[in-house]
Amino acid sequence: MMTTNNPTMLGAAEAILFAAGEPLELERLGAALEIDPEHARELIDELAALIDRRDGGVVLVRMGDKAQLCTRPQHGDAVRTALELKHNQPLSSAAFEVLAVVAYHQPVTKSYIEQVRGVDCHHIISSLCRKRLLEERGRLDLPGRPLIYGTTDEFLKCFCMESLDELPPIPEGTES
Repeated sequence: MMTTNNPTMLGAAEAILFAAGEPLELERLGAALEIDPEHARELIDELAALIDRRDGGVVLVRMGDKAQLCTRPQHGDAVRTALELKHNQPLSSAAFEVLAVVAYHQPVTKSYIEQVRGVDCHHIISSLCRKRLLEERGRLDLPGRPLIYGTTDEFLKCFCMESLDELPPIPEGTES
């Protein structure tokens, strides 16, 4: 089935993403629309372009093999006011440092992060997990079975990235 310029398929994809309310795997979208994953990717690309041309209140955000409809940043304050949502507290420089360590070296343990930063990071890691920017990815098969952490789709969404491949390179002489 050809998806290009098919208003019915575009509308169905948009409705599914709207109803999902969270990042949806393109494979799952394709299955719902009875199209193969490659056509689902093409459909999402076409839908993203259509939404951008409309310049409405939402934007389609890609996160690797997932997609989600999100509020355009310039409308965030109005949405928060209407829904009486609190502004998220800005991240501290320490939180950004922890995110950088995890993003570039994941999966990592708390002790690795603390070794790189030279200070205790328990509260920062807990806060970043509550904000869904980091998540537990399991345990290492070592004494004490330490937890390992990695970034999330929410991290990608917050930093407007489709994948971690978009991280800037670490400047020479600063890599640990």
